Amino acid sequence: MSDILTEGSEAPLFELPADRGEILSLNDHFGKPIVVYFYPKDDTPGCTKEAIAFTEHKAAFDKLGVKIVGISPDTVKKHDKFRDKYDLGISLASDEDKAVAMAYGVWVEKKMYGRTYMGIERSTFLIDSTGKLARIWRKVKVPGHVEAVLSAAEELS
Repeated sequence: MSDILTEGSEAPLFELPADRGEILSLNDHFGKPIVVYFYPKDDTPGCTKEAIAFTEHKAAFDKLGVKIVGISPDTVKKHDKFRDKYDLGISLASDEDKAVAMAYGVWVEKKMYGRTYMGIERSTFLIDSTGKLARIWRKVKVPGHVEAVLSAAEELS
C-alpha cells in the first residue's frame, strides 16, 4: 500500500498493456493532462455506466487535449470485449497484478454483505501536464462524476 496521494504530489508512473494492443505509459503523456480512473470490473453496472459516460464526453475532453484512461485488474482480452460490447471510445489498461492500483492507493479492503475482501476503490485522478495530481476523487459515485471531472479539466486549460 502506498502513502496516500495528495493533490499537488507527483503521479506514480505506470506502463500497462491496454486494449487495441497498446502499451499505455504515463511518461508518454507528459506535456498534456490525462484522466486516469480506476474501476473494479469490466461489464458490471456501475463500471459500465462510468465507461459509457466518459465515452459520451470524450469529444469535450479531446477538445481540451485531455486523454482518458480506465484501469482495472481485468485482462486485455476482457477489456477488448467490454470496449466492443459498448462501443467505448476510451483507452482501457490492464493492471492484473494490481501494482498500479496499489501505487495510487486504490487497492483497498472492502466490505459487502458482511464479507471483507480486497478490491478496487472507484477513484479518478486528473494529472496535469507536468505529471502532478491536479485533482483526486475517491469513493466515486458514478452519477454526475464525469461532468465534475470535465469541469476540473476545463479549469486546467
